[in-house]
Amino acid sequence: MPLLELKSVSVGYGRNRVLQNVNLTLARGEIVTLLGANGAGKSTLAKSISGLLRNDAGTILLDGEAIEALPPAERLRRGIAHVPEGRQIFAGMTVAENLELGAYAVSEADHAERLEFVWKLFPVLRERMKDIAGNFSGGQQQMLAIGRGLMSKPKILLLDEPSLGVAPILVSEIFRLITALRAQGITILLAEQNARQALSIADRGYVFENGKVTLEGPAVDLLNSPDIAERYLGMGNATEVSGSASDALAGKLRTVLFPVSTQARG
Repeated sequence: MPLLELKSVSVGYGRNRVLQNVNLTLARGEIVTLLGANGAGKSTLAKSISGLLRNDAGTILLDGEAIEALPPAERLRRGIAHVPEGRQIFAGMTVAENLELGAYAVSEADHAERLEFVWKLFPVLRERMKDIAGNFSGGQQQMLAIGRGLMSKPKILLLDEPSLGVAPILVSEIFRLITALRAQGITILLAEQNARQALSIADRGYVFENGKVTLEGPAVDLLNSPDIAERYLGMGNATEVSGSASDALAGKLRTVLFPVSTQARG
């Protein structure tokens, strides 16, 4: 049984139907990527799964139970965390307050455990807990947004355009992080304009055009498809990062994202 399953899901904004009859599955431990041009329906799909948008038709099943009538907070409690496009952090609040908001649905005991988990992924966040989030760069804010999503101890992490607005030097590190999260047992649904990078780390992919799934299959097949290459693979390069190279990249990431803290440690 899939961890997440969408059956004939249709979603719209008022009379404007954006998604039409979408069928999708997400198995436990998978990375599944959504491909398509801007406006194809990828972000709308993520919102429909997290509950920010209600279905006009169709069923969403989590562990075999229908959740389409549940409010967003209850879906969060059941294990669906959404990191939206544009990050949507609370700019006037501190790092600590943003992370605490991500953990509002977990117990006090789990709250401490989740903070440790996020700090291990982003060690400098521990040092900048009192800093105002709105003063961070785009890359810093994206790391905070992902950390906030992880505070809820999710089964499924919905990542909507995680590399958007991030400096090119940091993009590979974002994708390395996504792979590491899967290794921690988190299932990931990834909507990403950088199709080549997304397919290089994914198990499967779905191609959206005008709100409909027009193609689906193993990521390696989509990556090698001439039709997909012509339409979607013009941006980004798939890269494999070795252990030592990854460590060096992580060090560079911390230097670029958190220069003040890095210098203070030195």
